[in-house]
This record gives sequence, C-alpha cells and structure tokens, in this order.
Amino acid sequence: MTEKPLISIKQLNVEFPLGRTLFGKPPMLRAVNDVSLDIMPGQFYGLVGESGSGKTTLGRAILRAVPITSGEISFDNRDANYNVGGLEKKDLNNYRKLAQLIFQDPYAALSPRMTVRDIIAEPLEVMGLTQTREETDERVREIAAKCRLNLEHLRRFPHAFSGGQRQRISIARALVCNPNFVVADESVAALDVSIQADILNLLLSLQNQLGLTFLFISHDLSVVAHICDHVAVMYLGTLVESAPTRKLFDNPRHPYTKALLSAIPSLDPDDSGKAQKLEGEIPSPANPPSGCKFHTRCHFAEERCRKEVPEWRKLDKRHSVACHFAEKLASTQ
Repeated sequence: MTEKPLISIKQLNVEFPLGRTLFGKPPMLRAVNDVSLDIMPGQFYGLVGESGSGKTTLGRAILRAVPITSGEISFDNRDANYNVGGLEKKDLNNYRKLAQLIFQDPYAALSPRMTVRDIIAEPLEVMGLTQTREETDERVREIAAKCRLNLEHLRRFPHAFSGGQRQRISIARALVCNPNFVVADESVAALDVSIQADILNLLLSLQNQLGLTFLFISHDLSVVAHICDHVAVMYLGTLVESAPTRKLFDNPRHPYTKALLSAIPSLDPDDSGKAQKLEGEIPSPANPPSGCKFHTRCHFAEERCRKEVPEWRKLDKRHSVACHFAEKLASTQ
C-alpha cells in the first residue's frame, strides 16, 4: 500500500492587496503562485530560496496563518483529515494542535514578562489540552527535558538565556501540544554557527523521538544539506525544482538551483572561480517578468524563456523541475 502524504498542496495561490483604493478592487501581489508539493510523514523537507521568494508565506499558508486565495492544502495523519483552506474555527483550533511553528527570532518570540514554565505551558492552557496545573506542569517538564532544559531553567525569565537556549525554549513551546507537523522558519538563522549545529542536532533527535515531520525553511543550503532529506527550491513565489537532497546537490537541473549551490563556500582550491554569480536583485513580485520568472537573471535564457512559462514536470519519480532546458543543463555539470 502506497503511503499517503501528511501534507499535500495542489495549485496553491496566496495573494495580498497592494494598498487600498476608493473604487474597485486594489491591485494584488501574488506571493505564492501555483505551488504543488507533497510532504511525506517523517520527512525533513527543506524549502530554500532568496529573501522575497515566498518561502515564509507558503509555510504560514500551510498553518492557515495567512489567507489562502485558491488551491488546496490537505492534512492527513490517518487519525484526522483536514482541508486546511476550508476549516471553520473549531476544526482550525484542532488542526493547530497538530501543526505548529518555530519562529525565526528567539529574542522576539518569547514574552519577557513570563517565566519559561509559563511560556511553554501557554499553548496547553489556551487549547485546553490539560485539566489541572499538575497535569500541565508534568507535560512542561517532560518536553523541557527532551529539549535539554532543566527545572531551574523553567523558573527563569527569557532575558537570562543565550540565543541557543531561547531557541530551545521556542522549540519546547511548539512541541508541548504534541504536534505531527512543524514549520521551522529560518529557525537557526539568527544564531552563531556553533549554536546552529547544536539546534539542528536537537531537531533531528526530536524528530526521531517524537516521529515529527518538518518543513524546514532556510536560505542557507549548507544547513539544508546537513538536516533535510528532500529539498524544494522557490523563486518569486514559484517552485522551480524539487528532489531528494543528495540528488539535488549532485545534479541540479534548474539554473537558479545551480547558482545557489555554486555560491556555497568551498575549501577545495580547485573550486575557486567556479561560482555562478546571480546577477541583479530578485524582481518585485508586484511586477514579475513574463514567461520564466528567472529569465532576467539566467545565463541559459533564450527567447522562448521570455515568452513561455515553463511547465512543472517530473524528470523521474522524485525529481521535478520547471525549466525548458533541464536536459541541456544536465550536460553542463
């Protein structure tokens, strides 16, 4: 029997109004454009791209933290099946017990007026998942221990902790209600490199202990290579490539993916000068280019790229790409 995806997204679009108008509908900015992907149970699914590519908006759309314009997001963990875009208040609250977010900035995400115990306990109390204070404290101590926080930590306030410790508190808060699915949005970007490794290893350990599925959003491909088993690449609201991590790193089939990978620093002196520099800035999503959205920065672009939107197509069972010349690019490795 074929395993079903935990998260399945089909032709998702997310738009935001650009200001207000006195008459008629305001112009719209499409932050997520016709995205389709599946995240399997137990996957550590990476989502990469430059700032402004729509990664965070996609992650928040999966959690119903931003309005969905069109398309479908489904969640199926065998015990519960939700059409995320159509959830009413009661079902939405139940869904949010199963799908949680780890914030990017551990300094801004924690209330300075609350103890660590109260910060971690808040989701349990808001969602009514525990009946007594003793039950709440037991669950808080349990998840705190898994996140390498001790009883003394629970009595303190966030200002007493380092960035890495604060991020462990944020992780404990996200996991205290026992979710199946977690969006980690740039969750190590604000940390020092040595602390990043510690948090990444903690996330992997928690995944193994608790059977979690992660969507890991990052602009740092070296971090993604360490932790993710599948990676999707996003550009200007659109997916341009998706493949298992090793396959994507060894054989990228989209020029944007190739450029991102070549920009990863290397200690090999033979690699010097091989980086494909991305020219210019990512275009504004309010006024995207015609045809392939990447053609304005692509070294391989031809006239066809300026006119035709490339089809999202499978190269094999697990490798998909949106490029007119994916086969040609394979011969340039």
